[in-house]
Amino acid sequence: MVAIMNGIRVLEVASWTYVPVAGGILAEWGADVIKIEHPETGDPQRGLVTSGLVPLGGVAHMVELPNRGKRSVGLDIKSAEGHELLLRLARECDVFLTNFLPAQRAKLHIDVDDIRAVNPNVIYARGSAHGPQGAEADRGGYDNSTFWARSGAADTVSPDELGYPVTQPGAAFGDVLGGLTIAGGISAALLHRERTGEALTVDGSLLSMGTWAMGASLAASAAFGVERIPRYQPSQAPNALVNTYATKDGRFVSLVMLQSDRFWPELVTALGRPQLIDDPRFADHAARMKNNTEAIAALAELFAARTFDEVTAVLSTVKGAWAPVQRPIDVLSDPQVVANGYLQDLTDANGNSFQLVPAPLQFNGESGDTRRAPGHGEHTDEVLGELGLDMDRILELKISGAVL
Repeated sequence: MVAIMNGIRVLEVASWTYVPVAGGILAEWGADVIKIEHPETGDPQRGLVTSGLVPLGGVAHMVELPNRGKRSVGLDIKSAEGHELLLRLARECDVFLTNFLPAQRAKLHIDVDDIRAVNPNVIYARGSAHGPQGAEADRGGYDNSTFWARSGAADTVSPDELGYPVTQPGAAFGDVLGGLTIAGGISAALLHRERTGEALTVDGSLLSMGTWAMGASLAASAAFGVERIPRYQPSQAPNALVNTYATKDGRFVSLVMLQSDRFWPELVTALGRPQLIDDPRFADHAARMKNNTEAIAALAELFAARTFDEVTAVLSTVKGAWAPVQRPIDVLSDPQVVANGYLQDLTDANGNSFQLVPAPLQFNGESGDTRRAPGHGEHTDEVLGELGLDMDRILELKISGAVL
């Protein structure tokens, strides 16, 4: 692999998923990421094990996901000794990464000016729920609320007949997208510093990520005054070739064949009904739009007569874009996912085997170095030793409670 961040050191004072994902990605790309955790409680994400969301003794996948490849240091930054050690670490770092809220940063003396006072060249990166400005800048949030609900995404994907807005597709859906964005912003800031010598402050938020993801819909709403983005049941889709169809055994496939005049003949021939090519109702795109309900019904009948495996075999012969509607369990064995290394086999600190998705970028055809997350305070002695502390001093700090 190409360790593009080799030699870059990141000091992470963050918890949960959104911002720690950025640190995990930078670690995967070769950076030395030091994660600061409270000596007693650690990252609150570790508490998900006791909440029942992660089986006791099983793989803590929601710890592994954002904390891959980092070094964990148990450090009480509220204590005088712990804060002094944090600043000593900050002097040696290229990036300071945090998701602590403004009031917390000020109280703990870890805000931009505090860190820049000991390291003027540090890239200071912070992620928040609602952005650094405005009345809600000091208010926390999660991706299912701020990214998903507030951005308009939940409303847009929820069918009217459902009667309530759906939740996001899975845990950390917005977090991992936002974390990737912060990692990209840090990378750009490092390049800028190399070229100009200027150290930047990088800001990302779940709200900005949500509005970015909904950019096309927001632009449409602004341009046309659309109160709600139109929703369609499969039987009412505007284009029969941009639709989802059910198979005989209750599975689904998604078609996105935007050039319908190009792909209609090939599709209906592959599905065994070439006579639909000359059917005057479906002679061209305009005719199919006019007779949209009939076109959808004709295709739905053809798909419903075949099993999912039969349908995917047929569609593999056509040139138009399509995809199986897969469940997460199906993606694990998707041939393209496997061929491209989009899942990595790992072993956690307890010897449990699990799989983790690497960052969705490859360099020279290879993903980054995907490694397990650290145990709570696993690297405290190692990192403090690199600062020049001997074991006697480290033991004194452990006894005082300043470090783990």
